[in-house]
Amino acid sequence: MNQSNMAPQGMAVTPHHLASESALGILRAGGNAIEAMVAAAATIAVVYPHMNGLGGDGFWLIVPPGGEPVAIDASGAAGSLADLDFYAGESHIPHRGPKSALTVAGTVSGWSEALAVSGEYGGEQLPLARLLNDAIRYAADGIPITASQAEATASKYAELAEQPGFATTFLPGNEIPKAGSRFVQPDLAATLIQLVEEGLDTFYRGPLAQRLAAEMSQLGMPITLEDLNRQQAKRRTPLRIRHQSGDIYNMTPPTQGLVSLAILGITDHLTMEDADEAQTIHRIVEATKLAFGLRDSHITDPRFMREEMQSLLTSDRLKQLADRIDLNQAAPWGNGKGPGDTVWMGVMDSSGLSVSFIQSIYHEFGSGVVLPGTGITWQNRGASFSLDADHLLALAPGKQPFHTLNPAAARLNDGRTLVYGSMGGDGQPQTQAAIFTRHVVQGMPLQQALSAPRWLLGRTWGQLSDSLKLEGRFSAETINALQALGHEVELLPDFSEAVGHAGAIVRHTNGMLEGAFDPRSNGSAAGF
Repeated sequence: MNQSNMAPQGMAVTPHHLASESALGILRAGGNAIEAMVAAAATIAVVYPHMNGLGGDGFWLIVPPGGEPVAIDASGAAGSLADLDFYAGESHIPHRGPKSALTVAGTVSGWSEALAVSGEYGGEQLPLARLLNDAIRYAADGIPITASQAEATASKYAELAEQPGFATTFLPGNEIPKAGSRFVQPDLAATLIQLVEEGLDTFYRGPLAQRLAAEMSQLGMPITLEDLNRQQAKRRTPLRIRHQSGDIYNMTPPTQGLVSLAILGITDHLTMEDADEAQTIHRIVEATKLAFGLRDSHITDPRFMREEMQSLLTSDRLKQLADRIDLNQAAPWGNGKGPGDTVWMGVMDSSGLSVSFIQSIYHEFGSGVVLPGTGITWQNRGASFSLDADHLLALAPGKQPFHTLNPAAARLNDGRTLVYGSMGGDGQPQTQAAIFTRHVVQGMPLQQALSAPRWLLGRTWGQLSDSLKLEGRFSAETINALQALGHEVELLPDFSEAVGHAGAIVRHTNGMLEGAFDPRSNGSAAGF
């Protein structure tokens, strides 16, 4: 069956069913959606370690039942030693190894800031030990390795096996693990226990921070204890657009939240309600090209921005872009930013509090560097910096890197609230557009909107082709129509991780919660 799950009291959607159950357990215990998301974030760091972890970044979009949404930027900046001289002789920042692990990990600071927001909303707060209990148990006792992790390990073995700490952590018995085999992470369990005993702040300003800094120095990473000390998650006012269906929200720079909103804002000036499948894809793809142009011209560390991002999202400016789209011909296309591994998760509770959340270490297994004795795999998000001093994304100590991550939410005119998102680098805004257009604009049932075949304009893992890639389940009629419009089409497997692990939750006006998960993942929509 291709149906959504519905429940009256709480709903969690994640790309791994154990993380969904961790969130659900907190909701059942009386915790709110923010607390449930922290629990899910900790669990998924353990059970999906190739996609995310404590050594990565996170972004939160919190939508209360009333009042303005709150965004949290929990991304870290380049270390104070990460300057152009550090990469002398390099043409670009490496994607693996200690030199790729150049930015502070912000995700734990985001958990802390989100819990502070939770406290401000009132009500009794659950102890941190309860929120991290499942994650600690799974790390200590072991979990079955997913096919996704096994395949990522095998496909990237050559570039990861020799990285510091990788083999010890992810190659038990010095072999690529098989899907379903037990995977134990005792060092990560000890780190999670330390976070419970000393508080989350120990990651940045306590004994754990001192240990992390010492290990990073030994490995030649350009991050210091002072860099960790400076890390603070930042509350932001989300970007938004006024769509004919309602208000849509997304994350501020340094993320590409602008892209996701621009695509929907541009297509809002086209006739999407009655578009057939080929024209729906064509119009979204053409809007994507224009939105990527905005991104590549403007988005960087907010302190270096030359234009205020909300001003790029006015209806008039988006209408001007929409007028450039030829409904009968694909525009030329250059290069995208490429893929990335991430997890999107959503939680809603009975009060109407909703959370859209993303956590990532960038590429599969991030830098590949696992800090000794901690079980923490450090991200390689800083690989998105340029070594060209005149580039918009030029590397500088203390500068935030560009992020593809962007959690989404909407308050619809009919009274419903929607949180949604996906992993997948350049694919994130495209998948968001597919979900919103199919479900909200065209009326496709929610789970069908998630399960239906998707597309990706740009590169997939290990490929340089920036073609329009379609899952193999599309009809020959749709494929032929897109080719006739001038798209360079390539076919993917019927259910491909390349188009992301998506998810969505809708709160209906009668209070019922509807969740849908991506069959391309190990996820679930769990409610009660």
